[in-house]
Amino acid sequence: MSEQTAVRFLTNLLGIYSPSGKENDAANYLATEMGRMGYDVGKDAIGNVIGVVGEGEPVIFLCGHMDTVAGVLPLRIEEGKIYARGAVDAKGPLAAMIMAAVAAAKEPGFKGKILVASVVEEEATSRGVKYLITQGIKADYAIFGEPSGVENITIGYKGQIQLKIICKTETGHASTPWLYDNALEKAYELWEQIKNASSYPSLDPSASPYNAVTACLVKVVGGRATSVVPFEVEMNLDVRVPIQFSTAQVFEQIQKIIVKYQTANPKTVVKATVLDTVEPFEVNKASPLVHVLASSVRKVLNKPATLLHKTGTGDMNILGKAMNLPIVTYGPGDSHLDHTLDEHIDVSEYLNAIAVYKETILRLSGLHNSKTANPTAN
Repeated sequence: MSEQTAVRFLTNLLGIYSPSGKENDAANYLATEMGRMGYDVGKDAIGNVIGVVGEGEPVIFLCGHMDTVAGVLPLRIEEGKIYARGAVDAKGPLAAMIMAAVAAAKEPGFKGKILVASVVEEEATSRGVKYLITQGIKADYAIFGEPSGVENITIGYKGQIQLKIICKTETGHASTPWLYDNALEKAYELWEQIKNASSYPSLDPSASPYNAVTACLVKVVGGRATSVVPFEVEMNLDVRVPIQFSTAQVFEQIQKIIVKYQTANPKTVVKATVLDTVEPFEVNKASPLVHVLASSVRKVLNKPATLLHKTGTGDMNILGKAMNLPIVTYGPGDSHLDHTLDEHIDVSEYLNAIAVYKETILRLSGLHNSKTANPTAN
């Protein structure tokens, strides 16, 4: 397919507003267009779009998400860049995978099946990926489409704990604050202890953020009236977990901090609830998938690929843990533009990513089938 066709496909997709939970219009567009391209395509029970091209082995699983964060950005094209919500996160990578897979499958002598999944609610609950896992998808290799930058390959993400903490105290009139514990103040005291705890690796100037446990206070709700001492506060924390630990180990340390705090503050009742967890995940950089993708980057761009470890958390974590197969995250775009008012993708990078994905698919097919033909080969 021509570059013009590839750009038009992405632009049309970006013109469809699809925040998490409202992906249906984008899903219908993808299903229609993928069918026209030659995919055997359909929608599953929760709205994921699944397309297949090719047959046999290896099975190469390409997964991206069609939802975005909320907030419309006017679609415009200026100086070789496409500005729109989702241009980087992550319709750009998704469109590039869709275009690359069908192009690779049409190459003479290609052997293998390419399974492309456009999933829902990655930005919210990861419902789409979690549902796919329950359906028992089998694959030899997997690539998740997120903006790594066309020259980079993401091989590791930290894990995440979404934590809700409720602090309760007795209450009274705000004119006599010395008589009562203020739940807002007590909650913030506890937050400071959790953030600065030495019971898990702390972040210092010489440490890599990727190897540190970090916590962020993302929401605080409390207080009922101007004349009442606050007596109940809810805090939400986002805790990121490095590859050296499990989420359970880190939460255990947080619980110890809470118990110690309650012992020192017997009039404050604290309840901690884990809302969700994602385990940290890192692929072996010596994996054949990493090697093949890096080689493809070098061939297309004439420069070496950089392997990235990210402090965020992605669906690669969920897929990698559940499916136990080689998996990386790769895609065009600058991830620093995620969720911003300046979100945009360079058309040239998008087109280069299509070429890299295609080259990777063809090399994985060749690698797999050469091993099948000669099982004793190293």
